Amino acid sequence: MNELDLFLSKLWSQYTSYTPSAEKISQLFGEKVINDHIAFRTFNLSHCNIAKQKEFLEQFGYKFGGDYFFEQKRLKAIHLENENPIYPKIFLSELILEDFSNELISVIEQISSDFNVENKENLFLGGRSWNIDYEVYLKLAEESEYASWLYVWGFCPNHFTVSVNHLEHYSELQEVNEMLKDNGYTLNSSGGEIKGSQNDLLEQSSTMADKIEVNFDTELKPVPSCYYEFAKRYADQSGNLYQGFVAKSADKIFESTNK
Repeated sequence: MNELDLFLSKLWSQYTSYTPSAEKISQLFGEKVINDHIAFRTFNLSHCNIAKQKEFLEQFGYKFGGDYFFEQKRLKAIHLENENPIYPKIFLSELILEDFSNELISVIEQISSDFNVENKENLFLGGRSWNIDYEVYLKLAEESEYASWLYVWGFCPNHFTVSVNHLEHYSELQEVNEMLKDNGYTLNSSGGEIKGSQNDLLEQSSTMADKIEVNFDTELKPVPSCYYEFAKRYADQSGNLYQGFVAKSADKIFESTNK
């Protein structure tokens, strides 16, 4: 196993530890599942921003593929593509902290001194290295679900994505969605169960995040962890599968971790 395969294996192992539905769903397909992309969340602080994450991933052959802006959620994002197309794309997003209240900024600045990111791999696998308070979590969620999710889960994969294009038993995203619902999974219906269209060259859907009991300072509380995404890509005018992302669709996919 090369270094990138080992890194991706560690990401999947960590992700499924708090997203048990993803492991179960991957087995429902009854075939080898190929990952379209893996997504991460972070803050636009100098020691943990998407530029730092990109820098780490470059050693594995990842290169810039496109950038995105989410007006309502106040996020910047980029996606990276590997020089070897068998590897999944990586979607990196960061919260634009200065666009939020002094209270939110203060909470994030306070915990940022506990970010364990000197080892840059921890930007993806470091999890949470600070204490959390349930009331603070609820307050953050009022202003930014994205911030509250990061407050609880820290630096870890936010979701993996099944490439429908590579499935043998399913050719349409709608078929995948029906299979998921038949097996009792709830889909993110924000903006419709399927976000995007053939005209956008990308269709996406996702489950709603698992609920996991988290140990806050004084109590255990169930909170949304992560979800599993499904994507079908279409060929562009050159005949190649589109490799980018559609911001208006991704905006709705983010809501898979809403309470």
